[in-house]
Amino acid sequence: MKAIEAVNITKVYPNGVVANRGVNLSIEQGEVHAIVGENGAGKTTLMKIFFGIERPTSGELRVFEKPVHISSPKEAISLGIGMVHQHFMLVPSFTVAENIMLGIEPKKGFFSVDFKKMENVITEYAKRLNFEVPIWEKVLDLPVGVKQRIEILKALVRGARILILDEPSSVLTPQEVNDLFDVLRRLVQDGLTVIFITHKLNEVKQIANRITIMRNAQVVGTYENREVTETDIVELMIGRKFEYDIKRERREPGEVLLTVKDVNYFREDGAHIIKNLSFSLRAGEILAIAGLEGNGQKEFVEILTGLREKAEGKILLNGTNILGAHPKKIRQMGISHIPEDRIEVGCALDLPISENLISDRFHTKPFSGRLIYRKRQVLEFGKKMMKEFDVRAKSPTTIVRMLSGGNMQKVVVAREMTNSARIVIANQPTHGIDVASSEFIRKKLIQMRDDGKAVLLISTDLQEILQIADRILVLYKGEIVAHLKNENITETDLGYYMLGAKRQSDEQIKESMKV
Repeated sequence: MKAIEAVNITKVYPNGVVANRGVNLSIEQGEVHAIVGENGAGKTTLMKIFFGIERPTSGELRVFEKPVHISSPKEAISLGIGMVHQHFMLVPSFTVAENIMLGIEPKKGFFSVDFKKMENVITEYAKRLNFEVPIWEKVLDLPVGVKQRIEILKALVRGARILILDEPSSVLTPQEVNDLFDVLRRLVQDGLTVIFITHKLNEVKQIANRITIMRNAQVVGTYENREVTETDIVELMIGRKFEYDIKRERREPGEVLLTVKDVNYFREDGAHIIKNLSFSLRAGEILAIAGLEGNGQKEFVEILTGLREKAEGKILLNGTNILGAHPKKIRQMGISHIPEDRIEVGCALDLPISENLISDRFHTKPFSGRLIYRKRQVLEFGKKMMKEFDVRAKSPTTIVRMLSGGNMQKVVVAREMTNSARIVIANQPTHGIDVASSEFIRKKLIQMRDDGKAVLLISTDLQEILQIADRILVLYKGEIVAHLKNENITETDLGYYMLGAKRQSDEQIKESMKV
């Protein structure tokens, strides 16, 4: 039986962008069906149509072989469609139970909630999937893997028979990915259908029964897993031959540019988020910070770039303590920042590409002079950067909001890599973008390192870290639990440190940090 079908689906946005063009897709009940494609290929829009976030311009949807019109997520849920978004939709201050049952709480009497029944319902579903979830703990400080289980339970409790997973493994360790795949296999055995959206093709080959490949808003084809290799998939995605070729030659780093000394940070509720963080960053090296999301990386980057106050300790840039300094001063002193969230922090979405590219230097020559804004020079610079960084859009006047995630990221990277900074803070620089765009950005980071600049890479992508980093720090619960040279290290090794299952002694870490 077909679980969900798209029949000649077309989606044209009001600005004329065609996101889906005549898409035909059929997903069988009881299969893991992967959908892959470059950023901008149309897969995200199609999933939004399936879940009622967007409506198609034309075409038909069928759910369990019946024509449907899905006008909202509420309607999608009523039809048995659930979606686990890339960014979890959980209320941090609520308990696990409150998040799972939000809006469908069993009642005891007219006003009160039946907490015992709530617990029984969740326990029943969790037991079926062999999940362990702390039902009455707040979500705030739970590990990422547990949060994902909560999202899956939330969908299943609401009756999901079709489960859409958007980049479900992007913040998980290899061990947690294996656990997730075990769960997906159990769900499929129970007759559920899983739609798996990801850029990680090795995982597609691990878990998918069939694979649909999209390019330029259309379906290129649907294949049985055994029919295609990872290389085949990439070449079908991009429409040309592709060789994944990142070379990182060993080299001796130069002088120390940044020193972090005994940095501590306490959250408003008193939780100790960053604990005695100390390390040095040198010219001509890429130092990676690995760790599961929620282990202090976000807070540390915000402290380092001046976006978060009230930390303790010292951050020395060329001998000057910049802890607590204004972000503008920190940038002027030679630190650029590729932020984790390109939409909220990295871009001005309603401004053109050209103005985003000069947003940190609009007041300097050649873009300004004697109170005059030189539009021609701005556009020329925009064209040059679009060519150099392979930003795919009509022109520098294209509004950034209209770009795919990968092209939006390239705009941010182009701006942050073309100023005079000697240190680049790259926070999740390839998160949620396609294979070709990821390779391009990683090569640029290596090029900066080879040009004598220092790169601090914060990433949950262990493949990325092992490809380009010279040294690796692992953070667990806000403290360094390992300092490793990138030699003969595997993703599994890093995973154990990230989960807190292994750690080096303080003496080992201190000794290995000596410059």
